[in-house]
Amino acid sequence: MLSKKTQYALKALGYLAGKYGEGPVLISDISRIKKIPIKFLETILLELKQAGILDSKKGKGGGYYLLQSPHKVTLAQAIRLVGGPIALLPCVSINFYEKCKDCDEATCGLNKTMRITRDATLKILEKKTLAELIDRPDAGIIGPVL
Repeated sequence: MLSKKTQYALKALGYLAGKYGEGPVLISDISRIKKIPIKFLETILLELKQAGILDSKKGKGGGYYLLQSPHKVTLAQAIRLVGGPIALLPCVSINFYEKCKDCDEATCGLNKTMRITRDATLKILEKKTLAELIDRPDAGIIGPVL
């Protein structure tokens, strides 16, 4: 399950992706529009800036903005930066591996199942980008109701 911090980060990144190329966005605007507590958002955006995903401009006309096109930053990258591992168990994590103390990974059925789950999840998250997070108000409209 994604942590609240990761959810907020993805919401903020989706908003910034929608504003890509328009200049810096005020943190107060992101907070208000995406309903993210401003103090929590400040911490998240600073973390993303330090990781090289965002940059900021101070003063009049200042705010945060994406450094790269939203089509170039994968959801896997963003989730790992803010939330840590994508895998559901530490013993199957690629970047945050930790050996389990209470099982033998070579014979553990749970380990094997969670590896398959991790691989399927990564296959999707490594192809999806921040551009996928841009809100599209008409996305749910299928056609006229008769």
